[in-house]
Amino acid sequence: MEYILKTNLLTKQFKQQKAVDGISIQIERGAIYGLIGRNGAGKTTFLRMISGLAKPTSGEMELMDMSSANGKINTAFERVGCLIEQPGIYKNMNAFENLKLKAMCCGVHSKDYINQKLALVGLDYVGKKAVGNFSLGMKQRLGIAMAMVGEPDLLVLDEPINGLDPQGIIEVRDIIQKINHEQNVTIVISSHILEELSKIATHYGIINNGKLLEQLSRSELMDKCAERLEIVTDTPEQACVVLDELGGISYKVVDKQTIHVLNRVEDSALINANLSKAGIPVQSMGRKNESLEDYFIELISKAN
Repeated sequence: MEYILKTNLLTKQFKQQKAVDGISIQIERGAIYGLIGRNGAGKTTFLRMISGLAKPTSGEMELMDMSSANGKINTAFERVGCLIEQPGIYKNMNAFENLKLKAMCCGVHSKDYINQKLALVGLDYVGKKAVGNFSLGMKQRLGIAMAMVGEPDLLVLDEPINGLDPQGIIEVRDIIQKINHEQNVTIVISSHILEELSKIATHYGIINNGKLLEQLSRSELMDKCAERLEIVTDTPEQACVVLDELGGISYKVVDKQTIHVLNRVEDSALINANLSKAGIPVQSMGRKNESLEDYFIELISKAN
């Protein structure tokens, strides 16, 4: 497995406050890594550090096999494109002119190259329209195009769909997937619109108060949020014996009163009948299915 980015206890402290507190993550090359956290959780500060825009207070980082420990990581930052907070655009200029300035800074002077980037984000039709007259979604797409100048291996996007209308969200989402699939660019994207993030991310990192709470793949998250049968009883130990006797049932004891049956959810009547036959009082039994947002909220509440 090849990692494009690894951090070890990465920390950023502002006076007495740790905005990022000892985060250690691994991001696979080719992934769309969703960074989840509430406002103020430390997402933007973390993204600025992995983009080379902020210097960590402590900790180490390895980016594209170049380490901060030996000072070679600055070379790797040249292969990172980023859109953090607001895109840096000149509102009185058109999209082509804005991209041309960015391209010139990267040593690119090809008109065709600029037009290719406009086409990539669906802005090849806007002509000489001033960027100041663009919708928010169009500005975000232009920002992504500018971040892609120089052909980065890693693209870092901070809340790129924040404030967009439904159509704008779909457009940006499609562009992100296109960049990832067609150009093999690894993408780190932060968002608090969790249901939208769940449609594109292949991996997730959940942070709260500057700390990484959990890191998991999409399949692992789907397993955690999959439909299950929740049994609440005062005697879970005895209930587990009955489940074992039924055979072929996978379950997990969640707490002192709760059991989650992870398969054979359709056999709830059979399970309930056998528990009743064994004299085990069942307070409640029902199907449960968590969304990404439900899982996030539950994880955060346990951490606080």
